[in-house]
Amino acid sequence: MYLGVERQAELVRSGKTTSRALVEAALRRIARFDAALGAFRVVLAEQALAEADVRDAQRPVGPLHGVPVAVKDELDVAGQVTTFGGSANRSPVAADAEAVRRLRAAGAVIIGKTAMPEFGQWPFTESAAHGHTRNPWDTTRTPGGSSGGSAAAVAAGLVGAALGGDGGGSLRIPAACCGLFALKPQRGRVSTAPNAHLWYALGTVGPLTRTVRDTALLYDVLAGTTPTDRWNARPTAVRWTEALETPPGRLRIGWSARPAVPGVRPDPAHVEALRETVRALRELGHDVREVDPRYPDATAPFVAQFCGGVRAEADTVERPDLLERRTRRTVALARLLPESAVEAGIRAGERLAARVDRMFTSMDLLLTPVIAARPRQVGALDGAGLLTALVRSRPMVAYTALWNVTGHPAAAVPAGLGPDGLPLSVQLVGRRDGEASVLRVAAQLEAVRPWAPLRPEPPSA
Repeated sequence: MYLGVERQAELVRSGKTTSRALVEAALRRIARFDAALGAFRVVLAEQALAEADVRDAQRPVGPLHGVPVAVKDELDVAGQVTTFGGSANRSPVAADAEAVRRLRAAGAVIIGKTAMPEFGQWPFTESAAHGHTRNPWDTTRTPGGSSGGSAAAVAAGLVGAALGGDGGGSLRIPAACCGLFALKPQRGRVSTAPNAHLWYALGTVGPLTRTVRDTALLYDVLAGTTPTDRWNARPTAVRWTEALETPPGRLRIGWSARPAVPGVRPDPAHVEALRETVRALRELGHDVREVDPRYPDATAPFVAQFCGGVRAEADTVERPDLLERRTRRTVALARLLPESAVEAGIRAGERLAARVDRMFTSMDLLLTPVIAARPRQVGALDGAGLLTALVRSRPMVAYTALWNVTGHPAAAVPAGLGPDGLPLSVQLVGRRDGEASVLRVAAQLEAVRPWAPLRPEPPSA
């Protein structure tokens, strides 16, 4: 499974392996390692093997033909319960979410649904219903969140790729904790159907992978929206994998260790990783200069949409009495916020986006850390009320959440290992609709300091 999705699909197309063999290999690794990790909420062994047999009886139908992929448990998979990380839903859904439908149309096999905190509220993958998800590099540490189950599954080689979502850093944070590549795309790039939105303007759907090219391949499959989607990004000029074939040229890259959230200080290891990346980018020929971004305060629009998004998802569950106590507190506060305030938060976010756009008149990309603190011990949410959980989350979202408010593309790029043996990561932020530049520079960094060979050794079950 460490081969990645592109290589796995090539092996199936060439006849060197079969989809069933890939699924069986993934299931063996899940059986061996997942009891110690808790990456999966449910493993669809019988369904995946049956789907693999169908793939093997077909001519290849797409770029992911026969490849097992996992899906975060906020996305609908036909015949399965969408739990949102809790226990308040009990009934299976009838149809796949649009993103899952596109995966299957490209030939992928859905092997299971991955763990998340309830409604994806926290940058730690822990819930009362499904327990703790652990980091494959050190099972005493968090894999981050909220797409932590997806990240742990990919980092441990249980699958080559997994879908997640990012409403405040929920792709980039677990990628940083687990040594993966993840790109939060421009708002409206990937459909959230059957839902009109994911946490209003904050949320996007996207993959976690081990390589830049695998991410580009998956976005070639996933990109595009439906008439029910509230947001639609401007179409890209070329396919994402084709964009990687063109060098980025000499770009102006600003860098800063300053967080967008006041009162948070980055860990020295993250600052050193940032400086090492600056040196690498200069050696690649880019014009890299330290900047003072003068970040706008995104607290009000983020909180309005966060509350509105959690409330909207809570309104869909069958047993609201089974929501976690902390979530019930969030929902109670959210109900004090009228829908007009949520819409005002969206408009305020657009005004902030226009201000941020002016930052990019003097630079093409912005380079920052992804998270401020090292991955903390598992159990960050144990016994924590709403306020405590919010305080513990701040160092994890201090560099990421702003870009959800503004909608700009941003990626977590691996940057080696820290003194504690856990991954390091940096964030590349691009202009609106500027995913191609982010991917191209990330691919350059990947070429000069390959991270795919770095593999954790999680304990067996």
